[in-house]
Amino acid sequence: MEKLAHVDVSWTLFLDRDGVINERIFGGYILDYADFRFKDGVLESSKELFEKFARVIVVTNQQCVAKGLISEVELADLHEKMLGDFRKAGSTIDRVYAALELKDSAPFMRKPHSKMAEMAQQEFPEIDFTKSIMVGDTDGDVRFGKNLGMKTVLIRSEEKTSVVPDLELNRLGELIDFI
Repeated sequence: MEKLAHVDVSWTLFLDRDGVINERIFGGYILDYADFRFKDGVLESSKELFEKFARVIVVTNQQCVAKGLISEVELADLHEKMLGDFRKAGSTIDRVYAALELKDSAPFMRKPHSKMAEMAQQEFPEIDFTKSIMVGDTDGDVRFGKNLGMKTVLIRSEEKTSVVPDLELNRLGELIDFI
């Protein structure tokens, strides 16, 4: 089995949220934690996977805030509950960055733009994008990683994709076998 990268504890793991961490609602949004469903195996594999990395960062496009479907405070609360479930599983996510604006509108934080990664690097200066892995389920996620020189992993889904990642997997927990 060929390795994606020889990861050591200086590497950073960037994760998309919907479709990687939790089940994605195609054509809709997760507006309440009661609707948040972790994808199979994510919590169970997170401790072993996350401890391989110096940092674990979530980067998520959440235009539901700009659409007025959920407030920024409600989204932050949803993310805090998600982080709490990871902590209960013995794993840590260092930070969640969320792009709240509508698609194609300023300040262009949404993936595939690099703004959320730049914010992470500003907060955690040790982040080296060439020693980072981006895991997502869309072309935008893969482009985000490629634009920054990261290794890229696509989690297969219903989403039609055309950008070729470095690796395709069925679920996040499988990544442990490739690093």
